[in-house]
Amino acid sequence: MNVAEAIIQKNIEKHPVKSAIGFKKKDAGWKELSWKKFGEIVFKTANALINSGIKENDKVAIYSDNSSEWIIFDLAAMSVGAVTVPIYSTNNAEQAEYIIRDSGAKIILTGDQTQYDGCLEILQNDDNQLETIIVSKKAVWIKKEFNSFYLEEFIAKASPKIEFCKKEYDDTATLIYTSGTTGTPKGVMLTHGNFIKAFDAHFEFFKFKNFEEELSLAFLPLSHVFERSWSLLCLYGGARVYFLEDPKDIAKTLEEVKPTMMCAVPRFFQKVYAGVLEKAGEGSSLKKRIFNWALETGWQTAELKRNEKPLPFGLKIKESIAESLVFSKIKEKLGGRLWFLPCGGASLSPEVTKFFDSIGIHITVGYGLTETTATLTLFPLTHFEHGTSGKPLPGVEIRIGENEEILAKGNGIMKGYFNKPEETQKVFTEDGWFRTGDAGKIDEKGNLVITDRLKDLMKTSNGKYIAPQQIENLLTNNNFIQQIVLIAEGRQFVSALIVPNFEFLQDFIKKNNIQFNNWEEIVKNEKVHDFYKEKINELQSHLSDHEKVKKFTLMPAEFEISTGEITPTLKVKRNVVLKKYADLIEKMY
Repeated sequence: MNVAEAIIQKNIEKHPVKSAIGFKKKDAGWKELSWKKFGEIVFKTANALINSGIKENDKVAIYSDNSSEWIIFDLAAMSVGAVTVPIYSTNNAEQAEYIIRDSGAKIILTGDQTQYDGCLEILQNDDNQLETIIVSKKAVWIKKEFNSFYLEEFIAKASPKIEFCKKEYDDTATLIYTSGTTGTPKGVMLTHGNFIKAFDAHFEFFKFKNFEEELSLAFLPLSHVFERSWSLLCLYGGARVYFLEDPKDIAKTLEEVKPTMMCAVPRFFQKVYAGVLEKAGEGSSLKKRIFNWALETGWQTAELKRNEKPLPFGLKIKESIAESLVFSKIKEKLGGRLWFLPCGGASLSPEVTKFFDSIGIHITVGYGLTETTATLTLFPLTHFEHGTSGKPLPGVEIRIGENEEILAKGNGIMKGYFNKPEETQKVFTEDGWFRTGDAGKIDEKGNLVITDRLKDLMKTSNGKYIAPQQIENLLTNNNFIQQIVLIAEGRQFVSALIVPNFEFLQDFIKKNNIQFNNWEEIVKNEKVHDFYKEKINELQSHLSDHEKVKKFTLMPAEFEISTGEITPTLKVKRNVVLKKYADLIEKMY
């Protein structure tokens, strides 16, 4: 079945006047569209695509920030059997051009002026297939003589009724280009069957109650498989989805929208966790005692709930007091209603998941890749194990291959890489298992435990192996460290490039009366360096000696997407960083 039909038709018939999506326009409040109205706009967009010459299996690209238009264009393209090609809004013109050319996209939806200008340049070249640019924002200045249209005008005369293009399980629904921490991005072909079977597997796994009453906030990029598949899953199940355009507005938006669900990456949870602990540490001795007592009470409660054991009456009373005095205040900052938070993209330390469980918010840690339609394994609602990546979804098989590589089979595994048969062949074993490129093991309870990216494993000159992600994760759980890159391959000891969290560092600077003109001066300051040395030694005290960071360099600015140092999903491009800062690294040795 067609993904768009499975999502829209069912919900229009079931509850036409119920809200489907929410969005916010500049200088205006949040608005909602009912399922009937949402469906009509999707159908008008789909017919406009047909009127512009889009046929089944043609490629339709989206190069924009999150918005209602993004999801409408996506569902419209899939409705007519076209293939959606998302491009990260943070990609520069060169990166966007590569994807447009490689995919052969004929039409593209853009968001802001920079995105439009970049696409206009591509359209004006004769050596590509791009024919039309659609712009979602009226504030963007366009050149109509070059086949450019505002979305509102593009769909104005199109019919609000549609005949869905019939699709089989193996028909391609989307091409998602990997963010490329190593090598050239490859177009991952995910099918209509991949999506629908993944949705069904999630509902079978969780057995949600009253899912149609849930509200999810989409703040991660829709161009990433995680947010897109989660948002589509929510819509498939009849829940409302609100789309946040600028992720910098997340704190304010959480309090405005009050979502019940939201997927996020580990950094989001680490920042909340570190921020709460920092604030608690600044309180009076009485407040600290109350906070610690509440956390202990919450942990006892969470453990009984995790194991589906009854709560003693006395503990219920204590939990109610802890909720009133401490937890409710933390949760209000997150909107007050969040209870289900899928987390993926990188590892998350058990300290963080235990903390959130203790305050009554369940983080559903999961593991998967673009090539597996996001989820392979994840925490169930109960009987999960902190420090693992949970259990396989229904229909997913996991086994451990050579070098502890995680191998997978299942309904979510991609069709292959677009126009790259040799690359596709490389990532499958002879008997058809997908090679994830990650190392792991399966514990005695059937949970997957990720040990590291195989490509990232480092071997020191002493022959010791280092798993950098685990150590980087440990150190960024602290609020004073924003980003970190470990260096160890072929070296006699571990060193690191560290980006301070400059916001949190300001208090230390004031207290120590450090005068400075710019961050370059701060990162070279001896007091600041000693402060970080003390912090790092404290955080890594339990590590083996060969795993400990012995030397580090503080960086004056964050690693950026625009400079190619990190991917749009905030994963460090280790090779790029090592090459760019080779001189700084050599000085540490």
